[in-house]
Amino acid sequence: MKINNPTLLVAAGLLAMSVGCGSPTAPSDGTQPAALTVLPRPLNASELTVVGAANDFSFSLFRQLSAAQPGVNVFTSPLSASMALGMTMNGAASATYDQMHAALAFGGASESDIDQGYKSLIVLLRGLDAGVDFRIANSIWYRADFPFAPSFLEAGKNWFDAQVTGLDFASSSAVSTINAWVSAATSTRIPTIIDQISPDQTMFLINAIYFKGSWRDKFDAALTTDAPFHGITGDRAVKLMHRYGKIAYLSTPDFDAVDLPYGNGAFTMTVLLPNVGKNVDALASTMWSADWATWSGRFHIATMDLYLPRFVLSWDRTLNGDLEALGMRDAFIPGAADFTRMSPRGRDLFINVVKQKTYVDVNEEGTEAAAVTSVGVALTAAPVPIVVRVDRPFVLIIRERLSSTVLFIGKINTLPGT
Repeated sequence: MKINNPTLLVAAGLLAMSVGCGSPTAPSDGTQPAALTVLPRPLNASELTVVGAANDFSFSLFRQLSAAQPGVNVFTSPLSASMALGMTMNGAASATYDQMHAALAFGGASESDIDQGYKSLIVLLRGLDAGVDFRIANSIWYRADFPFAPSFLEAGKNWFDAQVTGLDFASSSAVSTINAWVSAATSTRIPTIIDQISPDQTMFLINAIYFKGSWRDKFDAALTTDAPFHGITGDRAVKLMHRYGKIAYLSTPDFDAVDLPYGNGAFTMTVLLPNVGKNVDALASTMWSADWATWSGRFHIATMDLYLPRFVLSWDRTLNGDLEALGMRDAFIPGAADFTRMSPRGRDLFINVVKQKTYVDVNEEGTEAAAVTSVGVALTAAPVPIVVRVDRPFVLIIRERLSSTVLFIGKINTLPGT
């Protein structure tokens, strides 16, 4: 089969993985590493809970983002959002917790199962492929003079391996400190996530994911040619890579798909190409995790010509409205949000911004991708207190309130010293 229509969708699951860390160490003689065909051990019940929920949330968020931005690029990391919100959820209570739990698709899972699932899944996936640089990092940055619950901060350290740091948010160095962590965690591909810290800001909970992998079967750069990309706004010349050979392939009535492995095959990129006459936004609107489970089990090896654009893309979006559309409402409403497990002043806190930035570079050698999600927690705007300072002459009345009978009245011009 020959794929020659370059209108494509990079599947939302590209970054729906967890972490390894370290430099790529592919065989020095240029041979392929041994293919990884099974995990080192079966997933336990907590891990299965998190994987299932993360996939459900991935496709729910992707459908929402695609519907909210028709005709434009979307490249998101739902796992990054899930991690950042998962850390935050450990401080939520009552309806706020319930809505976050439901929006993240955790069903009947207990908090302990969720936390343990995140933690052990990260440990399991770390180092699955020594030839892929795959990192995940979490951090919590809080205003040092605000009373956050030690148990909440400890949960971030224990379950999410988060760096937890108190800062002087009024200092000009706070923004650069947080952004320096983001830049380092994404190998400089996402240099910043915040521009300033407002006086009501109390905390940022941040997840960063970085991926850099070489194709198991690389594209020959000599075969890359200029060709038109038939985009929604018209044709545009792009670099079209080419590869001929045996490739994992799936065909349905709505799309063709290929699955391209990196390194030892633990990580792959799946590309879904709508059939001629089909709309990519329409395809996105029908993608559910149950469909994904079916599709991913139906790939078979076929001999084909594959043409794939070489491209670099950056994307960012504030996710507040999208998460509200998925049912997570109270967390964003001052006065309605309940973060009393985060702080004794949790009724004064709310999420004021969930922001995500992503980056992807697909080329002949492989793929580099990064994502950062920041959850900003702020103080509800409190009424400005009225100050009455009785430090000058005043009138004094003592009365019976119900009958309005004045019992005493006077004026005080001077007071005896202490």
